[in-house]
Amino acid sequence: MVRLKSRYLLCEVCVSDRRNLSLLDDRAIYTATKAAVARAHGDYGAALSSLGFSVKYLNAHTGIVFLRCRKSHYRLIWSALPFITSLENRGQRVPCFLNCLHVGGTIRTCQKFLVRYNTQQLHRMLPLCQSEGMQWSALFLYISSLPMHGFLIADNMPSNLVNFE
Repeated sequence: MVRLKSRYLLCEVCVSDRRNLSLLDDRAIYTATKAAVARAHGDYGAALSSLGFSVKYLNAHTGIVFLRCRKSHYRLIWSALPFITSLENRGQRVPCFLNCLHVGGTIRTCQKFLVRYNTQQLHRMLPLCQSEGMQWSALFLYISSLPMHGFLIADNMPSNLVNFE
Protein backbone atom coordinates (compact mmCIF):
# COMPACT_ATOMS: atom_id res chain seq x y z
CA MET A 1 0.00 0.00 0.00
CA VAL A 2 1.22 3.50 -0.80
CA ARG A 3 1.58 6.06 1.94
CA LEU A 4 -0.12 9.37 1.19
CA LYS A 5 1.98 12.32 2.23
CA SER A 6 0.42 15.26 4.00
CA ARG A 7 1.18 18.89 4.66
CA TYR A 8 0.25 20.72 7.84
CA LEU A 9 -0.64 24.40 7.76
CA LEU A 10 -0.14 26.24 11.03
CA CYS A 11 -2.59 29.14 11.01
CA GLU A 12 -3.57 31.86 13.43
CA VAL A 13 -7.16 33.10 13.60
CA CYS A 14 -6.94 36.89 13.92
CA VAL A 15 -10.00 38.61 15.40
CA SER A 16 -10.54 42.16 16.62
CA ASP A 17 -12.14 41.04 19.89
CA ARG A 18 -10.34 38.16 21.65
CA ARG A 19 -13.56 37.12 23.42
CA ASN A 20 -14.95 35.96 20.07
CA LEU A 21 -12.34 33.20 19.89
CA SER A 22 -14.28 31.15 22.42
CA LEU A 23 -17.13 30.88 19.88
CA LEU A 24 -14.97 29.00 17.38
CA ASP A 25 -14.79 25.28 16.86
CA ASP A 26 -13.11 23.06 14.30
CA ARG A 27 -16.31 22.55 12.29
CA ALA A 28 -16.65 26.31 11.65
CA ILE A 29 -13.07 26.52 10.40
CA TYR A 30 -13.53 23.41 8.27
CA THR A 31 -16.66 24.69 6.53
CA ALA A 32 -15.26 28.21 6.03
CA THR A 33 -12.05 26.85 4.52
CA LYS A 34 -13.89 24.51 2.17
CA ALA A 35 -16.22 27.33 1.10
CA ALA A 36 -13.24 29.63 0.46
CA VAL A 37 -11.53 26.98 -1.68
CA ALA A 38 -14.75 26.48 -3.64
CA ARG A 39 -15.06 30.24 -4.23
CA ALA A 40 -11.42 30.69 -5.21
CA HIS A 41 -10.83 27.52 -7.26
CA GLY A 42 -14.28 26.29 -8.26
CA ASP A 43 -15.66 22.77 -8.15
CA TYR A 44 -12.40 21.20 -9.28
CA GLY A 45 -10.39 22.83 -6.48
CA ALA A 46 -13.06 22.00 -3.91
CA ALA A 47 -13.03 18.34 -4.94
CA LEU A 48 -9.23 18.10 -4.85
CA SER A 49 -8.90 19.84 -1.50
CA SER A 50 -11.63 17.78 0.15
CA LEU A 51 -9.48 14.65 -0.16
CA GLY A 52 -7.64 14.25 3.12
CA PHE A 53 -8.46 17.70 4.45
CA SER A 54 -9.06 18.00 8.20
CA VAL A 55 -8.64 20.34 11.14
CA LYS A 56 -6.22 18.54 13.44
CA TYR A 57 -5.95 21.02 16.32
CA LEU A 58 -7.71 24.18 17.44
CA ASN A 59 -6.86 26.22 20.49
CA ALA A 60 -9.90 28.40 21.08
CA HIS A 61 -8.04 30.59 23.61
CA THR A 62 -5.17 31.62 21.35
CA GLY A 63 -6.65 31.00 17.89
CA ILE A 64 -4.00 28.52 16.73
CA VAL A 65 -5.15 26.01 14.12
CA PHE A 66 -3.43 23.04 12.48
CA LEU A 67 -4.90 22.12 9.08
CA ARG A 68 -3.94 18.86 7.42
CA CYS A 69 -4.22 18.25 3.68
CA ARG A 70 -2.61 16.20 0.94
CA LYS A 71 0.86 17.23 -0.15
CA SER A 72 -0.13 17.60 -3.79
CA HIS A 73 -3.04 19.97 -3.04
CA TYR A 74 -1.90 22.12 -0.11
CA ARG A 75 -1.36 25.16 -2.34
CA LEU A 76 -5.09 25.24 -3.15
CA ILE A 77 -5.98 25.58 0.52
CA TRP A 78 -3.08 27.91 1.25
CA SER A 79 -4.08 30.29 -1.54
CA ALA A 80 -7.75 30.31 -0.44
CA LEU A 81 -7.07 31.25 3.21
CA PRO A 82 -7.00 35.04 2.54
CA PHE A 83 -10.58 34.81 1.25
CA ILE A 84 -11.92 33.79 4.65
CA THR A 85 -13.35 36.96 6.17
CA SER A 86 -15.64 35.52 8.83
CA LEU A 87 -16.48 32.28 10.60
CA GLU A 88 -20.01 31.30 11.50
CA ASN A 89 -20.78 29.18 14.54
CA ARG A 90 -23.87 28.76 16.71
CA GLY A 91 -25.73 31.32 14.65
CA GLN A 92 -23.12 34.02 15.28
CA ARG A 93 -20.77 35.43 12.68
CA VAL A 94 -17.25 36.26 13.85
CA PRO A 95 -15.30 38.59 11.53
CA CYS A 96 -11.74 37.34 11.27
CA PHE A 97 -8.98 36.27 8.93
CA LEU A 98 -6.54 33.36 8.93
CA ASN A 99 -2.84 34.10 8.96
CA CYS A 100 -0.75 31.14 7.77
CA LEU A 101 2.39 31.06 9.92
CA HIS A 102 4.09 27.88 8.72
CA VAL A 103 3.70 24.97 6.33
CA GLY A 104 5.33 21.72 7.43
CA GLY A 105 5.59 18.11 6.45
CA THR A 106 4.85 16.80 9.93
CA ILE A 107 2.82 18.07 12.83
CA ARG A 108 5.96 17.95 14.98
CA THR A 109 7.79 20.51 12.82
CA CYS A 110 4.77 22.79 13.08
CA GLN A 111 4.80 22.39 16.87
CA LYS A 112 8.48 23.26 17.02
CA PHE A 113 7.90 26.33 14.88
CA LEU A 114 4.98 27.35 17.11
CA VAL A 115 7.17 27.17 20.22
CA ARG A 116 9.83 29.37 18.56
CA TYR A 117 7.18 31.79 17.27
CA ASN A 118 5.51 32.12 20.68
CA THR A 119 8.88 32.67 22.35
CA GLN A 120 9.62 35.50 19.92
CA GLN A 121 6.19 37.03 20.53
CA LEU A 122 6.71 36.82 24.29
CA HIS A 123 10.08 38.57 24.03
CA ARG A 124 8.37 41.33 22.04
CA MET A 125 5.53 41.69 24.56
CA LEU A 126 7.50 41.63 27.84
CA PRO A 127 9.28 44.99 27.41
CA LEU A 128 5.89 46.62 26.82
CA CYS A 129 4.45 45.23 30.08
CA GLN A 130 4.23 47.90 32.77
CA SER A 131 3.64 45.76 35.85
CA GLU A 132 4.47 42.34 37.15
CA GLY A 133 0.83 41.28 36.75
CA MET A 134 0.94 42.07 33.05
CA GLN A 135 4.16 40.06 32.75
CA TRP A 136 2.50 37.08 34.43
CA SER A 137 -0.51 37.32 32.11
CA ALA A 138 1.82 37.42 29.08
CA LEU A 139 3.65 34.38 30.42
CA PHE A 140 0.33 32.58 30.98
CA LEU A 141 -0.71 33.38 27.40
CA TYR A 142 2.59 31.90 26.19
CA ILE A 143 2.12 28.69 28.17
CA SER A 144 -1.52 28.27 27.12
CA SER A 145 -0.58 28.62 23.45
CA LEU A 146 1.80 25.65 23.50
CA PRO A 147 0.33 22.57 21.83
CA MET A 148 0.07 19.74 24.30
CA HIS A 149 0.52 16.85 21.86
CA GLY A 150 3.63 15.11 23.17
CA PHE A 151 5.29 18.19 24.65
CA LEU A 152 5.91 18.98 28.27
CA ILE A 153 5.76 22.60 29.34
CA ALA A 154 9.02 22.29 31.26
CA ASP A 155 10.81 21.14 28.12
CA ASN A 156 9.61 24.13 26.11
CA MET A 157 10.09 26.79 28.75
CA PRO A 158 13.42 28.61 28.38
CA SER A 159 15.10 28.98 31.76
CA ASN A 160 16.09 32.60 31.16
CA LEU A 161 12.75 33.66 29.69
CA VAL A 162 11.49 35.97 32.38
CA ASN A 163 13.31 37.67 35.24
CA PHE A 164 10.75 38.85 37.75
CA GLU A 165 13.19 40.41 40.20
